[in-house]
This record gives sequence, structure tokens and C-alpha cells, in this order.
Amino acid sequence: MLQIILSVILLLAALALLGAAVGAKTNDAPAASRKYFAGALVCAALFVAACTFSVVPAGSTGVLVTLGRPGNQGMQSGPHFKIPFAQSIIMIDNRVQRTDVNGSSASRDLQTINTSVSINYRVEPSQSVSLYREVGKDWENIIVRPAVQECMKAVQSKYTAEELITKRSEVGQAMQESIAEKVGQYGLSVDNINILNMDFSAEFNAAIEAKQTAQQNALKAEQDLSRIEVEAKQKLVTAQAEADANRIRSESITSEILISNAISKWDGKLPAVMGGDGNMLDISSVIGK
Repeated sequence: MLQIILSVILLLAALALLGAAVGAKTNDAPAASRKYFAGALVCAALFVAACTFSVVPAGSTGVLVTLGRPGNQGMQSGPHFKIPFAQSIIMIDNRVQRTDVNGSSASRDLQTINTSVSINYRVEPSQSVSLYREVGKDWENIIVRPAVQECMKAVQSKYTAEELITKRSEVGQAMQESIAEKVGQYGLSVDNINILNMDFSAEFNAAIEAKQTAQQNALKAEQDLSRIEVEAKQKLVTAQAEADANRIRSESITSEILISNAISKWDGKLPAVMGGDGNMLDISSVIGK
């Protein structure tokens, strides 16, 4: 771009100086006319010199075109000479390029998917000349985008809609391999591909939501059942422990133990009333009550 601007400036300067030289000669100023004419010649020489070379920038390959016919060898980065007006150098960018592609396809279970992907690719330097000769510079619209859409449809048709969600990374890898094979024959290589978005139909989204709700309800019911079973086992263990304790206590009680417990609880006082066979006898006066 800088070279083009410089060439235009030099050409305009040469024409302006030439016009000034003609004007000075018309006004009988031969000295000034010669001065302007010399300046015009210098600018014209610089213009021709600027047109005889071109600089291929880093990360690019130059394709030398002579009278519309591309050469066979690519030109590496740096300055290169060419024949003015007969030859031109076309720059092919070999750096990583990105393009986003949207496409619609069908899954294996015939669900419609609208997919958006981003692909990073580059032009191989050794294939720059052949790519320009066969395709031109619009390889993105001619090769890359159609290849991405075709491979997207081919890969997604091998998976169900649910698998496209659960196996997203696997689907992306399969797309990358398919696209790389498709565009590789033209001298393009694929660095990576990213699935930006996959949109499904409203019916499928509703079905997925219903399935997730059913799974959550089933999990909750299973958890409740497990909790009830644990609580029942705890109650059974507690009841069994109480029964065993009562049985052990009943088996350990003897007459000697009962008498011993009665004696340990007696306060040493005799009963004030005694009786038998229906007769009651108050002995409080006897025992000093």
C-alpha cells in the first residue's frame, strides 16, 4: 500500500512539474522551464524505479504474474524486482485466518440443528501459487465455507440429537478431521475448529427438559426410599435392643434379689397395722406409736 501511494505521489509530482515547465517556456522563462523539466524527469525516474520492485511482507508469499499468467514459483518475504506495467506481485497471506460459518443439518434421529462454528485455517506457503492459479484469492467463499457446511452435515448425521450434546468434543474433533481432509487437497490446513452454538427445535428442548425433570423425580424417589429403609432398619434395631434388654432383666431377677432390694429400701420401721383372716390389729401402742 505504501508503495502504491508513493508511486501515485511521484507520478502526480512529475505531471505537475512538467506542466510548470511548459508554462514557464510559454512565458519566456527558459531557465525556470529547464528547472521544472529537470524536476519532472527526476520524479518520472523515481516513479519508474518504484514500479520496478515490490516488497513481500512477512507471513506472506508473493505470486509473480506476468501479463496475467501466474509464475510457477512463490516469492518469499522481502524485496523483489519486476517489469513495470508487465508484471505484478500478488500477496498470499499464510498467517492463521478465521472464519465463522452457520449451517443447518439433521441428526441421526432426524432432529433439526442450527449450528455455528468457528474455524482457524492457513494457506500452506508451498501451495500458495497453485491455490492462486486454481482458485484465486477468494478461497474462503469458494472452498472453506462450503466445505465446513458439507462436513458439518455429514458428521452430525451420524449422531443422535442427544449425543450431539453429550459428545460435543467428539463431534468437534470429527468435524475438524473431515474439514481438514476436504480442504487439504487445495493447500489449506486446519488448525482447529470450535463449535460456538447448537440450537435445537422447541419440541426437542421441551422433551429434554421433561426427561431431566423425570430423572430428577426418579432420583428423589429413590433417595426417599433409601431414607425410609434406613429409618425402618434403625427402628427395628432399636426395638430388638429393647427386647433383648428386657429379656436379660427378666432372666436375672430371683427371689433373693427381690428380698435384697426390699431390705435395701426398708427404713427400719414396722407396719403399724397387721392383720390376717379378716381381722385387723392396731399395734401402734405396743411399738410406741
